Order: sequence, then structure tokens, then C-alpha cells
Amino acid sequence: MKVAVIGTGYVGLVTGTCLAESGNDVACVDNNPTKIETLNSGGIPIYEPGLAELVHKNRRDGRLVFTTDLPAAVRAARMIFIAVGTPQSDAGDADLSAVWAVAQAIALAVKDLPPGPAGARVVITKSTVPVGTNRRVAEILAENGAGHVDVASNPEFLKEGAAIEDFMKPDRVVVGIRKPEVGEALLELYQPFLRTERPFLTMTPESAEMTKYAANAMLATKISFINEMANLCDKIGADINDVRRGMCHDQRIGFQFLFPGPGYGGSCFPKDIRAILGMGRKVDQPMGIMQSVDDVNEAQKQVLFQKVKRHFGDLKGKTLAIWGLAFKPRTDDIREAPALALIDALLAAGAKCRVHDPEAMANVKAIYGDKLQYSDKPYGALEGADGLVIVTEWQEFRTPDFEVMKRLLNTPVIFDGRNIYDEKTMAAHGFAYYAIGRGQR
Repeated sequence: MKVAVIGTGYVGLVTGTCLAESGNDVACVDNNPTKIETLNSGGIPIYEPGLAELVHKNRRDGRLVFTTDLPAAVRAARMIFIAVGTPQSDAGDADLSAVWAVAQAIALAVKDLPPGPAGARVVITKSTVPVGTNRRVAEILAENGAGHVDVASNPEFLKEGAAIEDFMKPDRVVVGIRKPEVGEALLELYQPFLRTERPFLTMTPESAEMTKYAANAMLATKISFINEMANLCDKIGADINDVRRGMCHDQRIGFQFLFPGPGYGGSCFPKDIRAILGMGRKVDQPMGIMQSVDDVNEAQKQVLFQKVKRHFGDLKGKTLAIWGLAFKPRTDDIREAPALALIDALLAAGAKCRVHDPEAMANVKAIYGDKLQYSDKPYGALEGADGLVIVTEWQEFRTPDFEVMKRLLNTPVIFDGRNIYDEKTMAAHGFAYYAIGRGQR
């Protein structure tokens, strides 16, 4: 099947590459010539495990091309995915200007093509968009002479760091349609990924759009919930690790997304929670739980700084090593990353920061420049530092040489934002150790 994917960001690049891997002919389109030039020269603008290899393989085999020529790509395609960014607007809800612009460009490109049967050409909203967006895309197509083109909603459920596997082996595929034939066309496209009886769920576009927000809202709620419990544990002397075990073995609850930490970040959860709040405001529906989830998360991003401040007091002239800058492991994404909130607070308090991350260093340097000291190796960040703060739980941080760490640090103190170390082990090595929710303020 011939496919066009408009937008070569995280979602668009993964979607286009995985569809090419299953045998489709895919044209990925972007209006940024530099990005397209990078992709055509073998570069990958984002870090996602396994993505570079699949891009190179499918480009070599001729199933995946990158172009700035939107009209040519969509005219040749049966399935046209809109995968452009929907950033948070100044008002706090989703900015859909890029979606509207792409919908209009698609309409102008295909309006003179013969209509064909239902499902012959489908414009599919892949971007995370508020309820009602798909309906408006259909209106834009009709207003610009392409009312014969079908529309669908197909939200993505990709985890950064595991996006390839999530696409290839989805928990479910959700599509929002108004015509059964459109659903059948999308089922044909997704059939190679559903061979293990994963469900293909059809519903209205409005329900599909809401499904994406509701899923992310539930996951964000679990994170804010466990962080609030962890903060209470710190105040009353309980250990959140024990509390988690005692609570999560209840099969109604489970363990996923119930790990305490310095708050969630990334491109989805913060933006999507605020988009839900925006949707609620527009229809005068209070969203008390969602507002609390956002408030708790913003406050949680200051917890590590507060622990550092309580330990040292005056931070002027102090140097803190920071391990982990990306919002989660296995990505270089620093959008809304808790590490940035920590860095900002430390710099404002007069401290210096020596930072390390396996993948996100360049993105952080683009923001902070020479305000920070950068180390290519974890131990290098410790040299001359007065303490270590762990913000992101990269696998290589889990079993370090504690004796080497103790020699390199000016003072043996670790602030562990991910609870990756054992308190007794830390005490045995002579470290002052502060974790999240383990009875230490």
C-alpha cells in the first residue's frame, strides 16, 4: 500500500518507518528542508533504540523516502497520515495550527483526483488532538474541494525508548471512523501487526481522540498518586518501597507506572493533561482530578532540590553532579524533563552543575550553553562535586563502583531521585543517602 506521512517528528518517523518495514511504500514529508536533508544523508534527528537501523534498511530497499514535496507524496498515496506537532498553546490547550495547515495542503493537492470508493483515499489524524479535530479536518477538506476524501482518527500509543516494539506489537490499534469501509482499509494496513490476536478497535473519531487523552491521563494520575504517597512517607517515616509492594500485589492495582520519582515529563503527559483541562474549560466541565495531577507533578519537580537545600543549607559555591537529563531512559528527549527544573533551581541558588546523560547532552547544551559543565562519562561528572543527584534511571547508573564515586566526590552524599540504590549498601560505603519516599526529608 502507498502511504504518506506528514511530519517527521517522533511519531511520524516511527510510524513511517514501521509501515515501510511491513512492506508498504512510504513517503515521509516535512516542510523543514534541513531535516529532510539530514534523513536523506543517513542521519536520524532523534534517538530511539532500533530506529536508525530500520530507517537505513528501508531506505536501502526503496520502501522509505523523505521529501519536502507534499503534493506529490499525497497524490500518490492511499493512506495519508497527519503526524505534525500539537504543542501547548499560550492558553494551555493544544495548538492545532499545523494540523489545519496540513489538512488544507492535502485538500489542495488531491481535490482534482477522482473520488473512488469509500476507503480509496483516507486522511488519518495520527497526532494527539482534542476531541472534534477529526471532524474539523473533514470540514477543511470539503471547504477546499476534497470532500470526497475519507477521514479517520488513529491515535498513537508509543512509549519513547520502546516505540518500535510498541508499533510492531501493539497492545491494541484504535481507529475512529464513520464508514465501515474506511475501517476495513485501515485493518488491511495494520493486519501485519495484529497476528497475535491483538484487538483492532473501531469507534467514532470523537471516542478515538478521547481514548488517547484518557489513557495518558490515567498513567499520569498513577505517577502523581505514587509521588504524593511517597512525600507523605517521607514525613511520617514509612518506606514507599514497602508500601508499593504491599499495595501493588493487589491484582486490581498492579505495579506499572507506580514508581516514585521527581515527576513526569516528556512530550505527552504534561501537554495532554493540560489539553484535557483546556477541553474541560471550553465545555464548563470542572476537571478536579486532572488539575491535581498537574499541580502535584509540578511540585514534585522541586522535591530533589528541596532535599539538596536541606542537606547543604546555603548552596552558593557548591557543585552538584547530575546523572540523567532526559525525561526517561532510552531517549534524548528533554521536554518538560525534571532535570531541567532541578538545574534551574540549583543555578538560581548559586550552585554549579556538572552533568552527564548518555544521549541528551547535546539537547541540554543547546539550552544552557556554558552555564553547565558537561561530562561524557558518569564518573567525570563527579570530580570535584559536593554531591550527586540522580534524576534519570539509565541502566548504566544502577551498579557503579561506589568506592570510586566516594573518592571523586568532595563529600559522600547521593540524592537518588529514582530509588535505584539500597540504603544499607549506601550506609556500608559511607554515603549520606537521600531517596524519594523512604522516610528521609
